[in-house]
Amino acid sequence: MKEFQRLVEIMRKLRAPGGCPWDREQTIESLKPYLLEEVYETLEAMDKGGDELKGELGDLLLNVVFQSLIMEEKKEFDIEDVSKAVSEKLIRRHPHVFGDIGVKDSGEVIKNWDAIKKEEKEHRHRKSILDGIPGVLPPLSKAEKLQHKAAKVGFDWENTDGAIDKMEEELEEMREAFKNKDLENLKEEMGDVVFSLVNVARLAGINITDAIMKTNNKFEQRFRYIEENCDIENSDLEKMEKLWQEAKKKKI
Repeated sequence: MKEFQRLVEIMRKLRAPGGCPWDREQTIESLKPYLLEEVYETLEAMDKGGDELKGELGDLLLNVVFQSLIMEEKKEFDIEDVSKAVSEKLIRRHPHVFGDIGVKDSGEVIKNWDAIKKEEKEHRHRKSILDGIPGVLPPLSKAEKLQHKAAKVGFDWENTDGAIDKMEEELEEMREAFKNKDLENLKEEMGDVVFSLVNVARLAGINITDAIMKTNNKFEQRFRYIEENCDIENSDLEKMEKLWQEAKKKKI
């Protein structure tokens, strides 16, 4: 923990009078976009590992320390309180490790976790199974979370076949809205198609956000290949499609 304490002391110095003007100006509100950016950079680094992931995890840790110091200055809590709270939570929610409760598998672990969580002070006010889902979650992540929560009480498809049938039904309704040039309904039907696709991915054990991130990266790399191998401004679609297929064959 020596290096962790060093990090805390460095941040204290940066926040102190005579420290860094930029660091001293930051608030919980101003740090929000930086935290979000670091989370996405960490997600990308998780596919690469090594020094890149180490660096991004460090940036995430810095955000936790930074916010904790701001709250310490407000005399609300400090980094020790944050560490204590999460340690106590882990012990409390793992009675099969730190207590005498027996479990057969990870399914029972999750069931116990949810039951214990429901009894914790900060969660007792929740009435709906959907309470506690952050409103600021990206739409795809929120869709997945909503479905996951509903599935815990049995509101779910028995298998992916039913979810795929539902997705095809939504696609047909979207086609109908296109055909009728009903833009308002089309917007709703497109949302339903995406929501149903998230359901299929969830039932297949695929994280939809991770899947679309990989597709975005693939598109970006292949399009850059096209740019590198032709005059993009003066090339027709046929030429660009040929280069796209080349990139695809090269596993780009």
